[in-house]
Amino acid sequence: MTNNKIKCAIIGSGNIGTDLMIKLMRSDILEVTALIGIDPESKGLKKAEENGLVAISNGIEGLKEQPELADIVYEATSAKAHAHNAPILKEMGKKAIDLTPAAVGPFLVPSVNLKEEEIPHLDNVNMVTCGGQATIPMVKAVSDVLDVDYAEIVASISSKSAGPGTRQNIDEFTVTTARALKEVGGAKESKAIITLNPADPPILMRNTIHVKTAGSAEDKKAEIEASLEKMLGNVQDYVPGYRFKADPVIKGDIVTVSVEVEGNGDFLPEYAGNLDIITSAAVKTGEVIAQSMQKEGVLK
Repeated sequence: MTNNKIKCAIIGSGNIGTDLMIKLMRSDILEVTALIGIDPESKGLKKAEENGLVAISNGIEGLKEQPELADIVYEATSAKAHAHNAPILKEMGKKAIDLTPAAVGPFLVPSVNLKEEEIPHLDNVNMVTCGGQATIPMVKAVSDVLDVDYAEIVASISSKSAGPGTRQNIDEFTVTTARALKEVGGAKESKAIITLNPADPPILMRNTIHVKTAGSAEDKKAEIEASLEKMLGNVQDYVPGYRFKADPVIKGDIVTVSVEVEGNGDFLPEYAGNLDIITSAAVKTGEVIAQSMQKEGVLK
């Protein structure tokens, strides 16, 4: 089976990149070969070495020196870094899966718009943000029943789960998430807010989604509830810790949904569901891309 796997590498040896590495090591379809960073003393690179992966400490230049390491490259750095790396990866002929809010490529939320038939035509896909992965499915579930005039989301995460990359990307988070709520979720207008909660013990990732529908949501209450439940199951297929925090509230033309995400505890504790949902979504996306590549005969 190993010989049939599609090789992948990760740029970014911080919290997200390291958590992603551990998840990819369990994949039956992807073979993670390398973790790439810029700090040779980082915990991520040391963990990569411990697990027999190639640990590269001079950034994308190291991948350029060993292009055979991967056909798919995950970007887990910052929006600014991916803006620099994206054209290089394209020139190298690599498929890029971007976990930063750079939004160089089209937005992708596996439970909503991951379509295998479109994958061969895409060389760079964007995983939006952790808040986007958690909330866009719920907005889309409502918009599948009624037009959504406005969607507003508040993502609250433990400050302990927000590493330097997350903190550097706060502005990009709000802009990218709001844009994806429209382009993928189906809202006509949108707003996104993120809060870092310093509570101790740390809280799980919690997301509140407010949706204003074009018609009476109460009149379509049963259909909306069924759509939300179905979407919940779709997300849980690859993020088991994703669940409703409370029953959805539907009153007049307003739908309010509260979801929380408990992490798998691969690299960070379970409270870091914000990392878990985006890395899990990235693994799911990479596996579908790999399956498409296998069908095309791209085996290395």
